[in-house]
Amino acid sequence: QVQLVESGGGLVQAGGSLRLSCAASGSVFSINAMGWYRQAPGKQRELVATITSGGSTVYADSVKGRCSISRDNAKNTVYLQMNSLKPEDTAVYYCNVDVVRSSSLSPRAYWGQGTQVTVSS
Repeated sequence: QVQLVESGGGLVQAGGSLRLSCAASGSVFSINAMGWYRQAPGKQRELVATITSGGSTVYADSVKGRCSISRDNAKNTVYLQMNSLKPEDTAVYYCNVDVVRSSSLSPRAYWGQGTQVTVSS
């Protein structure tokens, strides 16, 4: 009973910016780590960025310096600010949220439905 709703994708020119959002709802007791992954056509899914409940972040080398992940715990939402976008960033972006559904359950990872990001040259 956890739902993740993604938004913010679209078509932008190279050098442009986008901000992706992913909001968790449903049976959410608390949230540990949150992150973003992407999958380009014909390629495997890869990590973009993650953020822990304490605010520690990890970025893929390919986006380091161009992307910034953040979270709003009051809204159970994770964001990905993407700047200086390149055609190579074109992919479907998926959020992943590590959810604790109750105080007696272990965390479980949930995936969003994906949002398309297309960067034109």
